[in-house]
Amino acid sequence: MTAWQRLHAATSELVTSAPIKYRLTEAFCRHLMHVDPAELRRRFGLVLQDVHTYYGHIHALQGVTIEVDKGEIVTLIGANGAGKTTTLKTISGLLHPRQGKVIFEGDDISAVPAHKLVRSGIGHAPEGRRIFSRLTVLENLQMGAFTRNQKEIGPDIERVMDLFPRLRERTNQQGGTLSGGEQQM
Repeated sequence: MTAWQRLHAATSELVTSAPIKYRLTEAFCRHLMHVDPAELRRRFGLVLQDVHTYYGHIHALQGVTIEVDKGEIVTLIGANGAGKTTTLKTISGLLHPRQGKVIFEGDDISAVPAHKLVRSGIGHAPEGRRIFSRLTVLENLQMGAFTRNQKEIGPDIERVMDLFPRLRERTNQQGGTLSGGEQQM
């Protein structure tokens, strides 16, 4: 039995029953078995290799392997409790895998704290209205870019204002006075 066949046999149940997108090609499995950081950096933006993440004693992620090519957009879809948020928290450094690796642009980021990953462009934005209610709309947007040079974020803030014209109208208004829908913008 080849290494590919062993890996495929070991993951076939996971691949058919899990809600997360898995792309287990023979070539990709060869990459995982002989991790060449230079090749991973060139080809893949993000790789999770056999990731096991826990909440205390609860084994939440069990052997997750995902490949996301640079520039690719991937959606995690599944029922409540399927592991979507835990996967994202593991990628963003809010949780750390006990086993396996999270590789971003060829670097193992499995143990890197979340606040350091932000500088690499990795962050976790949970759904809902988690804003700073006493700060203005503009100050809330600036907080989202606190690791960046304030002189460079102007075009990004303009883009947000173009996408959500209502925020432009309320730029100097305290975030807590916005409607629920406006706070989610």
